[in-house]
Amino acid sequence: MQYVTEGLHQNVHVKAGDRRWFTRLHGTDMRLPLIRRAWTFRSGRFFSAGEQSKALAAVLDKAEISGTSAKFLKVLTANRRLFAVTDVIRAFRALVAKFKGEATADVTVAEQLNEKNLDALKTALKSVTGKDVALNVKVDPSIIGGLVVKLGSRMVDSSLRTKLNSIKHAMKEAG
Repeated sequence: MQYVTEGLHQNVHVKAGDRRWFTRLHGTDMRLPLIRRAWTFRSGRFFSAGEQSKALAAVLDKAEISGTSAKFLKVLTANRRLFAVTDVIRAFRALVAKFKGEATADVTVAEQLNEKNLDALKTALKSVTGKDVALNVKVDPSIIGGLVVKLGSRMVDSSLRTKLNSIKHAMKEAG
């Protein structure tokens, strides 16, 4: 899928870096449950290529995805590669981030962060990396509180769950 993603990136870059298109594709992964219905099972069988294209067109209309994003998804469908759309979007994001000189951090939090906290986190990570940082925020209530940040090969886990587990192990050793 690397060649598909690179071709897509070059096409978008040639079109003066169509920022709106990237935003649209970036938001597409939020609609993936709808899009997946276009290539999964129906009445216990796989869609044929024609049925898959028709179903995708209906899903794209309902999800309000159009332009380059829709054309790209249709090309993936025509080439029977729609199953790889999640990987393609992830790889495309990485290429765009590399091109823009950005770093990407995966952040896990117990509850959704407000804009003020997101900005503070981006600023703190920028001071560490020296680059603008794009955040992939995932909400996981099981961490109880705090956050887990993965940036490249580094990871910082300041979650309450981890701290409680450390105390639990220390008490077992002391007891």
